[in-house]
Amino acid sequence: MPVVLKGADVAAGMETALRAEAGRLRLKGIEPKLGIVRVGARPDDLAYERGALKRFEKLGMMAQVFEFNDAIDHKSFLVEFEKINALSDIHGILLFHPLPRHLDEKAIAKSIDPHKDVDGMNPINAAKVFSGEDDGFAPCTPSAVMEMLYYAGVDLSGKNVAIVGRSMVVGRPLAMLMLKRNATVTICHTKTQNMEEICRDADVIIAAAGKARILTSSYVSAKSIVIDVGINMDGDDKLCGDVDYDAVSPLVSIISPVPGGVGSVTTSVLAKHVLKAAALKIGAD
Repeated sequence: MPVVLKGADVAAGMETALRAEAGRLRLKGIEPKLGIVRVGARPDDLAYERGALKRFEKLGMMAQVFEFNDAIDHKSFLVEFEKINALSDIHGILLFHPLPRHLDEKAIAKSIDPHKDVDGMNPINAAKVFSGEDDGFAPCTPSAVMEMLYYAGVDLSGKNVAIVGRSMVVGRPLAMLMLKRNATVTICHTKTQNMEEICRDADVIIAAAGKARILTSSYVSAKSIVIDVGINMDGDDKLCGDVDYDAVSPLVSIISPVPGGVGSVTTSVLAKHVLKAAALKIGAD
């Protein structure tokens, strides 16, 4: 039987270190604080917001929500966003996206203070992640994948990793994080030939394609460590991942479920990034 890598266990394993770092910063006069910026009230944004507020409260950290009507125009939003950027007591900013279509998301992402950009939206942070600099912020989801593998005791050095999906939100930054850990990484996508073979030969498979149950039993082997990043609704309106969990789980060594996997770790990573931003601010000051 495989080891089922549950996100709640990983988050619990991170909690002691996060609490200790928050306490260390408070002793230096810094109260780490997250600013959550939300335009409109999409159900998935609200659900993540509730989870983040709950996590921060549990860790003894502060968070403040800045809510805007989804009819706000681009110029007005930028003015308000700059005010949030300038708040000295906000160490990290989480901007929910995608934004309404009439807002220029790329321009807004560039406007986020890179020192507060704890979900890695600003291109400056993308460049830092790709160049392997330690003071950059990767998006929370790929960072959560790395936390899960660390918790499971997976040494990536020398391992063959197949990442299915090449988005800037997960696939590409995750490849850079794994390269930094000396993994050999193959990014698979819609034009990849022999994808099944590539995944089956890999030690670690990351499913981040955004398609329900696209990875079936033919993609894995007994040695496979499978981390499912996908969040999809199937034909029965049931939440599922990119991996056909029922078919794959009996065949692999380690697997993460959906729900209850990577998504359960992202708010802890968000807290970790806010603490990192606060610590870097001390260094800068």
